Amino acid sequence: MRVVLMILVLGWLLGPGGVAAQAPAESKAAPLSADPVLEARVLKIAEELRCLVCQNETIAASQADLAKDLRQQIREQLTQGRTQEDILDFMAQRYGDFVLYRPPLKFSTVLLWAGPFVLLLVAAVVLLMNIRRRDPLAEPAPLSPAELQRAQRLLDDAGGTP
Repeated sequence: MRVVLMILVLGWLLGPGGVAAQAPAESKAAPLSADPVLEARVLKIAEELRCLVCQNETIAASQADLAKDLRQQIREQLTQGRTQEDILDFMAQRYGDFVLYRPPLKFSTVLLWAGPFVLLLVAAVVLLMNIRRRDPLAEPAPLSPAELQRAQRLLDDAGGTP
């Protein structure tokens, strides 16, 4: 049994979907730089940009093809001497403020910044209105004679069976 389990584990590790068969972080079209300082700068900038495919990840964390291309573009722009601000401005001009993980506060993005707080405030007001509308001392309405008879029948039926 152990031998079969070991074979299965080795097959998983070495197979086409296994850990050993996974591709490197970047594709052949976008090779990693040998310069660790450059790669650190690329990742720092990539953490400021939202993946346009995944939308809940930075392009530093995403493995989508577009994210890989954008990381390569950042790498190329850094080797050309552009600053982080230049690169972020370029990406925002090309893809809009949505690509920035922290978009600037301006008229077109005010909903992004204020929306969650407005929604929370509206929810709190609705909750308070519902709480105040309830009367904790209110007595439930008495049962009608027909409802009393039905309840008594149900109780009798339930009491007669084991």
